[in-house]
Amino acid sequence: MKHVERGVIDRIIEMAWEDRTPFEAIEAQFGLNESSTTRLMRQELSPAAFRRWRARVSGRSTKHVARRPKGVSRHQSKTHNKVNR
Repeated sequence: MKHVERGVIDRIIEMAWEDRTPFEAIEAQFGLNESSTTRLMRQELSPAAFRRWRARVSGRSTKHVARRPKGVSRHQSKTHNKVNR
């Protein structure tokens, strides 16, 4: 990956950790496909954190749009933006 702002890398990592953010969303927003995202995660995370992440996303249907159950869309935490609710 060419020189990218730290904030952009941090956002990609955050999206990759989120259960309901598919790899396709990362690709649409940042141009990184699943293998590029995996490569970035391997570079940026500690070996132990990378293994935890891989174990978490491997086989997780919500990380791939085509494999998602029909009722799964964007996820927003119940506590997110609680002031406006």
